[in-house]
Amino acid sequence: MRDPDGLIARAGVRGDPDRDQHFLVDDRVLDRLPNYLTEIDADTSHLLEIGGGTGALTDRLLTVGDEVTVVERDRELAQFLREEFAAEIDAGELTVIEGDALEVDLPEFTASVSNLPYGVSSQIAFRLFPEKKPLVLMFQQEFAERMVAEPDTSEYGRLSVSSQHYADIELVESIPKEAFSPPPAVQSAVVRAIPREPDYAVEDEEFFLRFVKALFTQRRKTIRNAIRNTGHISGLSEPEAVVDAADEGVLRKRAGAMEPAEFAALAQLARDVGEPTDN
Repeated sequence: MRDPDGLIARAGVRGDPDRDQHFLVDDRVLDRLPNYLTEIDADTSHLLEIGGGTGALTDRLLTVGDEVTVVERDRELAQFLREEFAAEIDAGELTVIEGDALEVDLPEFTASVSNLPYGVSSQIAFRLFPEKKPLVLMFQQEFAERMVAEPDTSEYGRLSVSSQHYADIELVESIPKEAFSPPPAVQSAVVRAIPREPDYAVEDEEFFLRFVKALFTQRRKTIRNAIRNTGHISGLSEPEAVVDAADEGVLRKRAGAMEPAEFAALAQLARDVGEPTDN
């Protein structure tokens, strides 16, 4: 395996916290990341990496993937990857896409392992989740804990419901700051997402996610008042009609105590009687 510090030296760069650049340099962590896919027998025929940096993780992914595509927004780093991995590119094993992962066309991929730029990690994750592929993603620890949180905990929120709507989410490893160069201000964590269909029906996924977002903006209010107060977010033209039609037991709850299936049922009711508009 290529040495992470050697890659940084050859690239002639330093991580820049102002640009959300923290290079993972701990060999032990780097070696473990692909294993979170192989131990669940995920299809590794085409792996996607977001934020290739100097290629330390890319190098490891090439050992388990038949083909790897890496997306890197930094022009100098993208050029370095093309030079450092020229042999792998020539062999058709690696493709380097220069650009913003939120804007470029992503290839068809079978799984993704990525050390995400933390400033846009949420947006990237929710671009990947709908693809319904196994994901091994690095986040800030607090963000990861919110993804896996259960109802009636302080961490449970919109992120928990939205993430778990798409997949079984597991926090598989916490990563100390010292594993990065330069060290970030916070601890990190690795999350594994295994796609699955939820155990409830959602007719309009876009509205469901928007409705969940709306109710969690009023998480200290009862569901009754949250519905009434967030029509401008959910897009409901007739929130009072939803309150009139909903079960009293649900209306007395707060968002933090609602199971995802309860949100789904309430969202369907809101869509049926609340006259939602496109937002």
